Amino acid sequence: MNTHLSVVIVGAGNMGGGMLSRLCELGWSVGVHDTDPLAHSRAVLKGAIPCPSALEAARKLAPDGVLLVAVVDAAQTEAVLWGEGGACAALQPGQAVMLCPTLGPGTVQAQAERLALLGIGCIDAPMSGGPLRAQDGSMSLMVACSDVLWARSQNLLDALSQKVFRVGTRAGDGARTKLVNNLLAAVNLVGAAEAMALAERLGLDPRVTLSVIEASSGQSWIGSDRMHRALQDDFAPRAHVTLLAKDTGLAVQAAEEAGFDPPLGRLAKDLFAQALGMGWADLDDAALLQLMRQR
Repeated sequence: MNTHLSVVIVGAGNMGGGMLSRLCELGWSVGVHDTDPLAHSRAVLKGAIPCPSALEAARKLAPDGVLLVAVVDAAQTEAVLWGEGGACAALQPGQAVMLCPTLGPGTVQAQAERLALLGIGCIDAPMSGGPLRAQDGSMSLMVACSDVLWARSQNLLDALSQKVFRVGTRAGDGARTKLVNNLLAAVNLVGAAEAMALAERLGLDPRVTLSVIEASSGQSWIGSDRMHRALQDDFAPRAHVTLLAKDTGLAVQAAEEAGFDPPLGRLAKDLFAQALGMGWADLDDAALLQLMRQR
């Protein structure tokens, strides 16, 4: 078995699984660990090399390899890196950690500083676009890292995405960019749900109205993507309500720390919190239409 992998992925869920699929299809040897047995077994069926823990995943890395973290939040990231069976007990100077979850900028900066004390690089690289785009390489990656890491990681970044944006060298700038993007995505989604609910209340055919919007000035990618399935009462989770609820909270917090008051962002945050309060955490965020229908 190859014990010198250039990349291992911890977290093979929606986005991590999509990235793993792409790398395997491109012929990369990829290690994988996921605490969910189903996600882990699916990744192995795709050709990934199984690792029983994040620690063992790190042990399989080549001297200049990258541990790609694709979990959900800051708590899971902390556990992957520093918890029991965490990767940092085995990572070596010269290796790097690529942080792909949506995290607060302060969290990314703190992780980068802790890793630097061990001689380990940090690639701040949140992603956007959904699992299908992760799998076909059309998702966006917002990357902040040193010049040395940027040059060294080009092959991996180019394999993962055709839309890699270098947003800076400061750890946390990838996270800042992602939060700005996701705040706008949340506002656009809330607006699209509101418009569709209003169309229904006015007695319009919402599907026809949506087709008009898609050819007109009100169009947004997330509005089109979510409202098509919402109008079919399809709320099977592709992107859980929990995710944008978390991200809007992080974005509003970052805005407040910067001395900026985001009125639309706060409204979107509150509406996502209402959706969580309805017990819809595990539904697709297209469920915002249901919330608007109740107004």
